Amino acid sequence: MAGTESRDRPPAAVDYRSLVSDDRVHGSLYHDPAVFDDEMEAIFTRGWAFVGHESEVPNPGDWVSRRLGREPVLLTRHRSGAVHVVANRCSHRGTALCWAAKGTANRFQCNYHAWTFDLDGTLVAVPYPAGFDRSKDELGLDRPGQVESYRGFVFANLDGSAGPLATHLGEGGTGLIDRLCDLSPTGRIDVSRGWIGHKVSSNWKMWPESDNDGYHLNWVHASMVDATPDTYYNETVLGGETGNQSRAVDWGDGHVELDFRPSYQRALAWLGTTADRVPGYCQALEQARGPERAHRLLWDGPPHALVFPNLFLGEMNLAIIEPVSPTEMVHWHTAVQLEGVDDAFNARLRRQSEAAMGPAAFIVPDDAVTAERIQGALAGARPGWAASGRGWLDVSRGARREQAGPRGERAALVSDETTNRGFWRQYRRVMASRLAPPTGGPTYGGAA
Repeated sequence: MAGTESRDRPPAAVDYRSLVSDDRVHGSLYHDPAVFDDEMEAIFTRGWAFVGHESEVPNPGDWVSRRLGREPVLLTRHRSGAVHVVANRCSHRGTALCWAAKGTANRFQCNYHAWTFDLDGTLVAVPYPAGFDRSKDELGLDRPGQVESYRGFVFANLDGSAGPLATHLGEGGTGLIDRLCDLSPTGRIDVSRGWIGHKVSSNWKMWPESDNDGYHLNWVHASMVDATPDTYYNETVLGGETGNQSRAVDWGDGHVELDFRPSYQRALAWLGTTADRVPGYCQALEQARGPERAHRLLWDGPPHALVFPNLFLGEMNLAIIEPVSPTEMVHWHTAVQLEGVDDAFNARLRRQSEAAMGPAAFIVPDDAVTAERIQGALAGARPGWAASGRGWLDVSRGARREQAGPRGERAALVSDETTNRGFWRQYRRVMASRLAPPTGGPTYGGAA
């Protein structure tokens, strides 16, 4: 089918290598409209981004609406069982096809001129067809150039030039997803219970930073520390400069983690319970994985990590970081549910998610206030200030004590800014390398 070309553009006017160094970043990156435009192109059009999870569309006809950068899309389950990603925009005159967050439909019909599309984006019906000289085969919905999934996590690359998903995820990204999914006795998770969104007046990049920052808990989340003094955060994040063994880890390619595993004092500390209180879950996991592997999983628990650029694995929560404008974003979250466990266990996971991430919770609302304060304080920073030394933000904490690991990762103390530096190194590489003019190849709008 004919499709729209990926937009031609000159090389970036912003010199990202001069605004992101190994130990500091410039404040103008958080609010400059030209920077935001470049990010939507380099990161969310030419790169892989998380769209949704296959469990959100379990049955034929199910769909959910999402955004990939500026592009509204639908994640759908076709009658064949295949999962598709299509533009949430009629290919005739551009009307949005779906307004709700999710639904079920046999087909999508535009309410403007009643053009009708199949769940894979194929145009199947046009009223008064004698007035058209073009074939329906040419007029289907735009589709990303690449759509792939890993263990149910669906990613898309709009213009089709990003290479294999496996390369984007690397060993670090796949390992983080594996650690979450392997906690399910069946190896599958379910995130179909619905999402809660926090709309925040801040730049989207503050959330990959904040979600994986081990330095701020004592101050930003002081109310949580006071109200819940016996949680595992006491042994994994609190305790002063060297009071625990948790690590800040850069797994490469922008995938970063606060690794709490070395600080846990018992199995299931990450769940705030003990094996005798959830025997059904422990038995199901042991039957599925064997005693030794189950014990390791019960001890290590889920990751607290970012899969670049927009997927946060927040232990037993998922979050999507959605850019809206240079100064606005939405932080969507949902509770992870495990297949093969009893309802009471999954209910526990939902209640914990509400306490940590919900509108009246301890964590996300505090982080939102902090992000908005940062955004306001950076409003005056201009790229031209960089050369004079004004407007820089320091991310050097712990750089000299980082150590290389056996799989090429870099790690330091949990309070160090290794995670920030890992995100920004990938950001700099992507922004500097992907903003040259296109040289051909797949374009957004091509067949899936």
